Amino acid sequence: MELKSSQPYLLRAIYEWIIDNDLTPYLLVDASNDDVFVPHKYVDNGKIVLNIAPRAVDNLELSNEHVLFDARFDGKSMQVNFPVTAVLAIYAKENGQGMVFNETTGDDEPPPEQGPSKPRKPNLKVVK
Repeated sequence: MELKSSQPYLLRAIYEWIIDNDLTPYLLVDASNDDVFVPHKYVDNGKIVLNIAPRAVDNLELSNEHVLFDARFDGKSMQVNFPVTAVLAIYAKENGQGMVFNETTGDDEPPPEQGPSKPRKPNLKVVK
């Protein structure tokens, strides 16, 4: 049995935690996907940071498949829409606390195990 991705559930949970602590939720989104509808004027290196606080957006929908909301950019209203898998991170603006998702798959699954590796020597440093 294939399990559903936990990413949309974690996204909603972290969002609620940020809001409950009176902080500002920001999303880091991979804007390079054709299914991502964001104001491209604000895209930098294929990524965009979006403020999704209730005072900044209307009609926010965090579903299992997509993120959707209405916002104003340069005074113009726009509907922003992208797949949940395009979300790279959610965090609080004020302190940076939140969660980073796997950038390559958009999922939170660990990378596949690789072959055996050599044991490492401990690397300790005296700090004065």
